[in-house]
Amino acid sequence: MPSISNKGKQMPESPIRKLVPYAEKAKKKGVKVYHLNIGQPDIKTPEVALNAVKNVDIKVLEYSHSAGFESYRTKLSNYYKNHGLPIETADIIITTGGSEALLFAMGSTMDSGDEIIIPEPFYANYNGFSTASGVTVVPVISTIDEGFALPPISAFEKLITSKTKAILICNPGNPTGYLYSESEILQLAEIVKKHDLFLIADEVYREFVYDENDKHFSVMNVPGLEEHAIMIDSVSKRYSMCGARIGCIVSKNKEVMATAMKFAQARLSPPTFAQIASEAALDTPQSYFDEVIDEYKDRRDTLILELNKIDGVKVATPKGAFYCIARLPVKNADDFAQWLLESYDYNGETVMVAPAAGFYSSPNVGLDEVRIAYVLKKEDLIKSVQILKAALDTYSKIN
Repeated sequence: MPSISNKGKQMPESPIRKLVPYAEKAKKKGVKVYHLNIGQPDIKTPEVALNAVKNVDIKVLEYSHSAGFESYRTKLSNYYKNHGLPIETADIIITTGGSEALLFAMGSTMDSGDEIIIPEPFYANYNGFSTASGVTVVPVISTIDEGFALPPISAFEKLITSKTKAILICNPGNPTGYLYSESEILQLAEIVKKHDLFLIADEVYREFVYDENDKHFSVMNVPGLEEHAIMIDSVSKRYSMCGARIGCIVSKNKEVMATAMKFAQARLSPPTFAQIASEAALDTPQSYFDEVIDEYKDRRDTLILELNKIDGVKVATPKGAFYCIARLPVKNADDFAQWLLESYDYNGETVMVAPAAGFYSSPNVGLDEVRIAYVLKKEDLIKSVQILKAALDTYSKIN
């Protein structure tokens, strides 16, 4: 029998989705499952985006330009400028989700065997993208006790080798919700300039910042970083359009963009209907975002308040995105998360969480942590934490 590739064997499972079969079995038994495991917002997609697709008059569903519709890129450039980001149309290539943008970024800047430094815990698929690209992830650990703040720059310095090509951050962070300060971004800017590296910033949660004194600071706002900065973006969370699969890679570095364009040409073009929806979404009124941010802030505050009522649970308050990492009084959160779905229900209901060990690349780290996405309405979040509390009480008695 032919054998599969070593790369295929090394591809990690998604910690967000690997428990899905257990959730499906629980549902078939009649158990209601509250999904805290995945960042799928329940917020309605803007009508202007949906209507653009419903009302489109197309006779032939053609390829678009490999970089995406010029009209969309121009409109997107104006959106960024209105948010203080000096991004031109030529600085943007539209991609099939932020995922493809990250693959283009890695493919354009790194060869097989090169290294990328990432503060962990990090978005689990960074492991998958790196494996697919033949790139080695070198983690630098941030901790729940420090609120997942940027590790000291000296910790990065110790990890830089001749194979290091980039530092990758997610800002605000998935899975931590941590928002990097301007000072932290400037520190990273200095180290990548010093060592001639790229700074790749996944900024798909840019607009999800909740506290009045906090502000998102983009790598695209750092003077002198133009040749080093690569920004990743997506419509998935901003407009609650995860299924559109539209993102973009952004950089002032012309060689990076010319190289990314070759990858874009190899996959021909991003999807047409999704681009139509995404371009129209840029006309979404500010009132939509104001309501969404107020809603998520309320959900965050509710979740953190309820989690802090459970003995033995530690949680870092997120400043952005819509995730938090919680440390639970269990030895193995993976086993606990499976048990919740396979063997437990509270009046016919249970919860699904994402074990956090999958958001680290360091072995045996985060074993007692879970990621919780606060993408459910407030009443469901309160109910979910009640179930979690009862489950922890029961679990402690049998383990």
